[in-house]
Amino acid sequence: MCYDTFGIICKSKEDNSPVGERRIDLGIDIFTIFELLGGIAMFLYGMKVMGSGLERVSGSKLEGILERLSNKTIKGVLLGAVVTAIIQSSAATTVMVVGFVNSGIMKLAQATGIIMGANIGTTATAWILSLTGIQGDSFFVQILKPSNFAPLFAFAGIAMIMLSKKSKMRDIGSILVGFGILMVGMNTMIDAMEPLTSLDGFQEFLLMFTNPFLGMLAGFALTTLLQSSSASIGIMQAMAVAGNVTYGFAIPMILGQNIGSCTTTLISCIGAKKNARRAALVHLYFNIIGVIIVFVLFYGLDLIFKFSFKSLQMSVVDIAILHSAFNVFSTFILLPFSKQLGHLATISVPDTVAEDSTNFLDERLLNTPSFALERCKRIAVEMAQLAKSTLCDAVEVMWEFSEKRAQELEEAEGLIDTYEDKLGSYLVKLSGLGISEEESREISRLLYTIGDFERIGDHAVNLLKTAREMDEKGISFSDEAKADLRVLVGAVEEILDISIKAFEEDDVQLAAHVEPIEQVIDSLGSEIKSRHIKRLQDGNCTIELGFILSDVLTNCERVSDHCSNIAVCIIQIRKKELDTHGYLNAVKHSASGDFVEDFNKYSEKYALTKTE
Repeated sequence: MCYDTFGIICKSKEDNSPVGERRIDLGIDIFTIFELLGGIAMFLYGMKVMGSGLERVSGSKLEGILERLSNKTIKGVLLGAVVTAIIQSSAATTVMVVGFVNSGIMKLAQATGIIMGANIGTTATAWILSLTGIQGDSFFVQILKPSNFAPLFAFAGIAMIMLSKKSKMRDIGSILVGFGILMVGMNTMIDAMEPLTSLDGFQEFLLMFTNPFLGMLAGFALTTLLQSSSASIGIMQAMAVAGNVTYGFAIPMILGQNIGSCTTTLISCIGAKKNARRAALVHLYFNIIGVIIVFVLFYGLDLIFKFSFKSLQMSVVDIAILHSAFNVFSTFILLPFSKQLGHLATISVPDTVAEDSTNFLDERLLNTPSFALERCKRIAVEMAQLAKSTLCDAVEVMWEFSEKRAQELEEAEGLIDTYEDKLGSYLVKLSGLGISEEESREISRLLYTIGDFERIGDHAVNLLKTAREMDEKGISFSDEAKADLRVLVGAVEEILDISIKAFEEDDVQLAAHVEPIEQVIDSLGSEIKSRHIKRLQDGNCTIELGFILSDVLTNCERVSDHCSNIAVCIIQIRKKELDTHGYLNAVKHSASGDFVEDFNKYSEKYALTKTE
């Protein structure tokens, strides 16, 4: 035996059965269920595709805005609302903020404002979906209906994906396709819901959820299951088109949905640092307290005034208004207490033992690849700057040795190693996600260059060993050798500056200045060696110091080689090539005007003082 309709068993005082149970026949055949599930699937997939496209188009810019956020909470609210409205997901924004806090690039106070704003920004989806409720026969009204323009959006989007060679245009195409699929899914849900309007069993089933507590529980469960408050609101708007939603049903559902939206954030903070867990709790406390305030106010007044509008049918626009009103009201009420929310979260997650300070890349950011990649670029720049400062400080220790300073620089070099290890592993994970061709090239650029930065740190340690050896033996270079080395070190510092700036700004023109100065450094090394041999022959230097001088020259030349590798990588990746040796040979043998001009300029700038 099989059943093609669905029903539920519920308690009833009016029923004469011994156990007081009766069956409510919902009157829903199995094919209606299939159609509804298909609509939900298309809706969720469309939202994911559209959100991913929006993240790729604007992700790095939004990450920069959020990261540079001031301490003003109101600005955080506005930015949180804008970012969430753009990427169409409050969960994505909040999880991203948890990742920022966990990485130490955002304070808890800053995160609080953004989290509040995310709750407002997430209502944008409901307003977009409210277009399905547009009524009218005129051409202008008809063209605004999603059922009419969504297929055109999807067609235009797929044409852009298939025909365009530019990754940005393909990302815009994926946004259009995602929007089209989302709207088709919405219309499919509406079509599945429409036959239910006249079914007494289904209406009786919905009346169960006008009970505030059951309604909140249903809203919480639906949002937790779908991992999206926007999706659960969309389902309710589809029901509203079919005439199945009243204020008495919608209000507790929306309250429950707001609590359910915290589930993703709470899951994301598992294993995070204490401040990241606090940020997730701020999101939870904000929504729970807001729900409690609205619940007490509304149902308390309902007991007194007996609101008659609770039985009125709602339109899709009414749901969008109600959803926005709740979140704006909650933010308005709790905004003055943002610091107290932070204190409450701090009490819930107290300070314990010291945490790992090298956890600067958070796995949660991988949920938004464009944001994760931007974070990797910033960390790589920090690594480059640390490598440069470590090398320059190592040279200073060579002139005036300090064991304490030497140990600090060795610790810095250990941190550089950590940067390379964690960045490399993180970038490999990131490369396996859904990224654009441009993002893939950027990952390649980072993977190729971080090894060079790490090696620069190693050469700094080599110079420290030389400095320690000279201090232990009580020997030092002659004044002439020191003068020569200072000229060489000046050239090395400049090539480091140029290389790192070119890397940070991805500047091909600036990177082209690196190879000429690298050639000058090689020439300086040969000339300094010749001068040492002359001093050795004149009895003004020793063989032991000659070995030490050779080590210093070798390390400086190797540093310039790594700078050359970085510059060539920047240039070649932009050209979608990676033939380092071929490029260098072409540059050195072409004797182009720019190369010769730069070489002559740097040769003059770093000319050694003439000796008698």
